Amino acid sequence: MADNKARKNKKPLPPINPKGGKKGPALTYRNSPFSWILIAVTLMALFMFLRKQTNDTIGWNDFTAYFKNGQVESIEISDMSIKGKFNQAGIESRDSDQPNTFTVDYKSDVVGEQLGEMLKNSPEVKVVMPQAKTWIMNLISMFLPIIILVGLFYFLFARNLKGGAGGMLMSFGRSKHRLHGKDKMKVTFKDVAGIEEAKDEVTELIEFLRNPKKFQRLGGRIPRGVLLVGPPGCGKTLLAKAIAGEADVPFFSISGSDFVEMFVGVGASRVRDLFKQAKDNSPCIIFLDEIDAIGRKRGAGFAGGGHDEREQTLNAILVEMDGFDTNDQVIVIAATNRGDILDHALTRPGRFDRQVVVPLPDLKGRLEILQVHARKVKMATDADFEKLARGTPMFSGADLAAIINEAALAATMMNKDSIETADLEEARDKVRWGRAKKSRVVDVNEKEITAYHEAGHTLVQCLLKEADPLHKVSIIPRGPMGGATFALPEKDRTIFTRKYCMALLQVCFGGRISEEMFCDDISSGAQADIMQATRIARQMVVTWGMSDKLGLISYENDSGMNNEYYVMPGEKDYSEKTAELIDGEIKRIIDEAYARATEIIKENKDTLERIEKALLKYETLSAEDVKRIVDGEELARPTVADLIAAEQAKEHPKPEEKEQAKGNKEQQS
Repeated sequence: MADNKARKNKKPLPPINPKGGKKGPALTYRNSPFSWILIAVTLMALFMFLRKQTNDTIGWNDFTAYFKNGQVESIEISDMSIKGKFNQAGIESRDSDQPNTFTVDYKSDVVGEQLGEMLKNSPEVKVVMPQAKTWIMNLISMFLPIIILVGLFYFLFARNLKGGAGGMLMSFGRSKHRLHGKDKMKVTFKDVAGIEEAKDEVTELIEFLRNPKKFQRLGGRIPRGVLLVGPPGCGKTLLAKAIAGEADVPFFSISGSDFVEMFVGVGASRVRDLFKQAKDNSPCIIFLDEIDAIGRKRGAGFAGGGHDEREQTLNAILVEMDGFDTNDQVIVIAATNRGDILDHALTRPGRFDRQVVVPLPDLKGRLEILQVHARKVKMATDADFEKLARGTPMFSGADLAAIINEAALAATMMNKDSIETADLEEARDKVRWGRAKKSRVVDVNEKEITAYHEAGHTLVQCLLKEADPLHKVSIIPRGPMGGATFALPEKDRTIFTRKYCMALLQVCFGGRISEEMFCDDISSGAQADIMQATRIARQMVVTWGMSDKLGLISYENDSGMNNEYYVMPGEKDYSEKTAELIDGEIKRIIDEAYARATEIIKENKDTLERIEKALLKYETLSAEDVKRIVDGEELARPTVADLIAAEQAKEHPKPEEKEQAKGNKEQQS
């Protein structure tokens, strides 16, 4: 009830550019239609002015010679001069690069009678008498080109002298922001999903912009700046637009790179221009995207030389944010995925008072994001979004939007009426691993090695309780890989136990062990598995303290993230002896996982061979198919080749089948 009462009593927000009130953003003539019309008129005037100078000026004796030889077609007699045009004979007698018209200085008191006699003897020459011009027309024709040139200079150059530092050359000092009015911001919180905590944190900003007196009653001060920090594609920009849409206020958006130019002082001038226009249109929101482009830490190791311009821009932002009056209803929202490298003066209270983390969505968040994007497409009734959300851990909102779009494109190419679960799963695999290369010709030996490799991964994944459940396995080449084994996590993991890490290592080595055991050789197909296993084992030893020999000590070199200055690459915070111990512990953990995985595969060699044969036959196996094989059952479903052959047989039946079908029809009739 209190909220409804406050909304009824709130005053309407001032318009962006009310008459006689606050001034809106200054108009720029650089891209307006008026400027192009002005340029066109100027060019036409110059063309007409220069065209007057293209006539060939000749003397009176030359004119009389041309006239007597019959080379003049027509003349125009005025008070000051004679303008004429040559006929074909006159044109041929002159050079090709000379004009076809001429001008003769004419004085009626000297050669008037002679000209009259010449015209009487040559009636074939046309005489044109020009219309008398008024004094107004004479003034216009004389001063119009000058006026146009002066006006063009003023609008293109003189007005830009007011743009501040750097503004003398085409308004470099003006801000390059994009202003979205209240009528253009259609994004609301209904379009934002998967980041509920971040939405709750910015609700105060919306309420302040709607009813600022509510917060001033108890003396509270709304945060002047909000910094959105999170990985790329998690919805930082979308959240800022939703804040502006919910608050129903103008929205100034600009990227950090738009401030920096090659001219000194341009960035600082643009900052001042942006904040001035924002204050004139308050209450409003300023959104600085990718602020790390200008907000990096200052000091030794961070700046110097060519970075002075960036430091001036940062200093201007610091001054403007700290110079707000308490009554200024301007909120600055910035977004970055590199919050660790921002200057401390920028992130201190009083400037960016609050940091809102926009993380990767969890299982529930991914499900909500998929449902939001699914509103725009036509989905089948059996589409399983929960299964898709479970199979997309560590996916951002942008990745999930790409999955829905790829599934829609695939279903359209197959002439389907709606998007099915199979389309969603194929789109997920395409976004994560790349397009399936079904037409690629694979050598029989390579295909068999790949089948054994993936069968090793699959067997260890199924038999280890600590590992994530199996989803499917395929030997169809996809991206840089010859095959892949997909897991389907039951939940999002925020912590990693030692048993789970050891299970991951064993799954990684299952493919290499299977190759060595059944193919009497090893291949380069385990490259990605070895890299992943080494990374996990190093994290266990160096970061997570899972080594008894090294103890609970962190040896990770994180000086580039948290220290004031970067450290040279390769510099370590521990001795060479400790480095040897770390290498030894990493190898011990990897060898232990390799030995355990070897025991599992040796005890289930027959099961692995059955999985390998099924992969060669069907190319892709689901988790249910693998479970049936492990339980000793046989798969009886048709292969892809069988289905293709059946379709071809329907379209092109054999002659004996045609006769049999014909006989069956006759018996039925």
